[in-house]
Amino acid sequence: MNLSERLTDDMKQAMKNQDKFKLAVIRMMRASVKNLEIDLKRPLDDSEVLDILSREIKQRKDSLQEFKKAGRDDLVADLAVEIEIISQYLPEQLTEEEIQEIVTQTIHELGASSKADMGKVMSALMPKTKGRADGKLVNQFVQQLLK
Repeated sequence: MNLSERLTDDMKQAMKNQDKFKLAVIRMMRASVKNLEIDLKRPLDDSEVLDILSREIKQRKDSLQEFKKAGRDDLVADLAVEIEIISQYLPEQLTEEEIQEIVTQTIHELGASSKADMGKVMSALMPKTKGRADGKLVNQFVQQLLK
């Protein structure tokens, strides 16, 4: 079962369980997927759906920080639950140690030694960590190791 089918099945289950919040979150995700399918005029594969879900999580995490700064605890709680629901559809996230190990290994494979090589390293790393690690965190590790 691909991610689109899983979203549809989970949406139906949320309807049956009358879980309005989960239903709303899944509908938002499906709407994002459907909009891109309409734009591309073809069904999306799992990696493209994963990109959309990762983007949705990133947007919510950014909003979460802003709402915390503003003291909007009511919105913080809702966003935290939304992030938790969307995270169920993403592959297991890498730990910081695993990310650092992948970054170190990639830097050695490419023979990178300075910040000038950062673009080359990042382009090699992103397919390895796609959907499994936050790009900002990967970027931070690369910057630390290429000083």
